Order: sequence, then structure tokens, then C-alpha cells
Amino acid sequence: QVQMVESGGGLVQAGDSLRLSCAASGRTLYVMGWFRQAPGKEREFVSAITWNGSTRYADFVKGRFTISRDNAKITVYLQMNELRPEDTAVYYCAARTVNTLSIGPERYDYWGQGTQVTVSS
Repeated sequence: QVQMVESGGGLVQAGDSLRLSCAASGRTLYVMGWFRQAPGKEREFVSAITWNGSTRYADFVKGRFTISRDNAKITVYLQMNELRPEDTAVYYCAARTVNTLSIGPERYDYWGQGTQVTVSS
């Protein structure tokens, strides 16, 4: 049984930084990534990384966010710098059992419960 637990969210001011972590267990997860969802909006892709380090980012976070992973710990991280109020959302960790990057949430097999990120102006 795969379990995924996010941590690292919080309340910060615009321009601040946060690092999100997602610890998983149960099996090898070839692709791990992050999505976010604001109230009343659809869940949207943020970033993802393959087992061997290939990455993809949404345009709105390029240059500000960095994704990384520790395969031994089955953990994925999201370093978020220069946070903006529009980054406010619940951030979800997700994983695929197929080693192909995707921006579609329907392509992901496992999900965490989410961690709240709130950025004040």
C-alpha cells in the first residue's frame, strides 16, 4: 500500500521561501510531482520529476521553484522562492508508477492529503 505525506506548508509573506516535502512508502514511484488547488479552481500542475532526474515545470513557477527527489527515501521536495499571493493554494504530492512525465492529474496514481501554502501581500 502506497502512502504519501506532505509537509512544509505555512503562512508567509510575499517574497519569502518555503520548502515542501513529500515522504512516500510502499513501492518505487518513477515520477513524483506537485499539484496545487486554490478554492473554487481546478487542480493544476506545478512540477514533476522522474526517477533519473528529468524535470518539468509549469510556466508560472519557472525560475522560482525547484523540484528534487531522494530515491532512497522515496521523497520529493519543492523549494519555493519568491512566493506570490497567487501561489496560495493547497499543494498536493502525487506519483506515477510509469516513468513518463505528465502534467495531467488523471495520469497520477497516488496522492497525498495536501499541505496549505498561504502567501500574504
